[in-house]
Amino acid sequence: MKAATLSAPGGLDHIRIRDIDDPGMPGPGQIRVAIHATSLNFHDLIVASGQSPTEDGRLLMSDGAGVVEAIGDGVTDFAVGDHVVSCFFPQWPAGPATTPVGGFAQTPGDGVDGMAADAVVRDAAAFTRAPAGWSHAEAATLTTAGLTAWRALVHDGGLKAGDTVLTLGTGGVSIAAIQIARLMGATVIVTSSSDDKLERARTLGATHTINYTTHPEWAGKVLELTGGEGADHVIELGGPGTLAQSIEAVRVGGHISLIGVLTGLQGEVPTATLMRKQVRLQGLIVGNRQMQKAYIAALEASDVRPVIDRTYDGLETLADAFAYQQSADHLGKICVTW
Repeated sequence: MKAATLSAPGGLDHIRIRDIDDPGMPGPGQIRVAIHATSLNFHDLIVASGQSPTEDGRLLMSDGAGVVEAIGDGVTDFAVGDHVVSCFFPQWPAGPATTPVGGFAQTPGDGVDGMAADAVVRDAAAFTRAPAGWSHAEAATLTTAGLTAWRALVHDGGLKAGDTVLTLGTGGVSIAAIQIARLMGATVIVTSSSDDKLERARTLGATHTINYTTHPEWAGKVLELTGGEGADHVIELGGPGTLAQSIEAVRVGGHISLIGVLTGLQGEVPTATLMRKQVRLQGLIVGNRQMQKAYIAALEASDVRPVIDRTYDGLETLADAFAYQQSADHLGKICVTW
C-alpha cells in the first residue's frame, strides 16, 4: 500500500512515497476508508517543511476524503460504500474545547499518522459523511479550512444577515468565509495584494475589496466602507503583523477570530484599543465533529461548492503541491487526488 511519509528533520525534499503495511480490517468501533483525496493547509505545510517537528516517518496530511470499505462491530453511523471526510480533531466530538484538544497530539498528519495513504483504519468518530454529490477533492476541503471559517463566523461568531465580515487574504479559509458570509446574507470585505485575486473574490461574492499595497493602512478603508462603524466579524489570518489594524477595523463589540500566524508568532497588541472597543478576540483552531456535521448540512441545503485552485494527480505530486502553496499564487484550495 502506498503512503506519503515525512523523514526527519522534515522539508519538502524529505517527503517519501513508500510501501507500507496494509492497515487490515477494522476492529470494534472502527471503519476502513479508501482515501482518494486530500487538501493542503498551512498547518500541513509547516509540518512538511519541518517548522513543526513530528515523528520520523509520519504519514502526512490532516484532510482526507474517500469511501468506506469495511465497518467494525458496533458501527452504526456508516455503511460500506459511504463517502466520508475526516475530522481534524478526531477526539473532539462536541462541546467546548478542553485540554485534550489544546494542541495537535491527536491531529492526523501531526501528532498521529495522517490521511496520505491508499487506505486507513480509524475510529468511526474520526469521520463524518461527505456532502452528497461532492467529489472527493471537494469534500477534502472541508476538514480544516472550511470548518475553521464556519466555526469562526457561524458557530462562535453568531453571524446573521446584514452583518459585515472582513477577511484577510484569499486562501482557503478566506474563500470559505466569503461563501459562508454570502450564504448567510452578510456583506464581505476582502483584502489582498493582488488586484487579480480581488477581482476573482468579487465574482465569488465579495462586496468590497481592498488592495493592502495600495492602502497600507487598510483599517481606515474598512471604516470608510462601513460608515465609520467597522466590521462585525474579522477573519484574522496574518497574526501579529496585521492584528493591530484588525482591531482598528472591527466595530465596537465586534468579534475577531485569530486563526493564522502568517506574519509571525509574536507581536505587540494594542490592548487599550482592544479594551476601549470591547472587542471579543478569540483564538481558535478548526472545530469539532458536531460543527462539521452542521456545516455539511448547511452546504447540502445550498448551491455552494468549494473553490479549488489546482488539483494534483497522485501522491507522488504532494511535494510539488506544497511548493505551489509556498508560492502563494493560489486562490482557494490546493488538492491532491489518487
